[in-house]
Amino acid sequence: MVFFRRLLLSIAILLVLIGLVGMILPSSVHVERSAVFNTTPEKIWPHVSNFKSWEAWSPWFAKDPDASFTYSGDAGTVGHTSTWSSEQKEVGSGSQKIVEITPNERMVTALDFGAQGTATATFALVPDGGTTRVTWSLDSDFGKNFIGRYFGLMMDKMVGSDYEAGLAKLKTVSGG
Repeated sequence: MVFFRRLLLSIAILLVLIGLVGMILPSSVHVERSAVFNTTPEKIWPHVSNFKSWEAWSPWFAKDPDASFTYSGDAGTVGHTSTWSSEQKEVGSGSQKIVEITPNERMVTALDFGAQGTATATFALVPDGGTTRVTWSLDSDFGKNFIGRYFGLMMDKMVGSDYEAGLAKLKTVSGG
């Protein structure tokens, strides 16, 4: 009987510690990767601003070629949306919608992963002579969700490698 009381007390203390640590972890996460392309923003932009074009370079298309994708709105404009559904856990289901756009310079999208939460992704294209620095970033706010805050600790490792792979493919597709 004493053993079970100690076990329950130990479990309770562990759960309280997990909760307390979770509450002091950062509530937001920022992941960012950049690559220099040997071309102009105008050559890269059509591949970024049209979600249908992502099929040629996005790392998530390769992870599940059988995923279902639908597109709505005019490519390269606020409101252009991609919705996807996949049985593969790494791809999942969700939507991405352009919420801000400056042609050949910057695009901001709102990502909705359903129960997994929301995020904002940004593409920035900065010309420098004959090259262009392309930066792809992700920002997410977990608020008071301490489980999400633990998840945020792994985001850079999980998303960063996909962003690196995507930028490498985008460089090839865009001639950069």
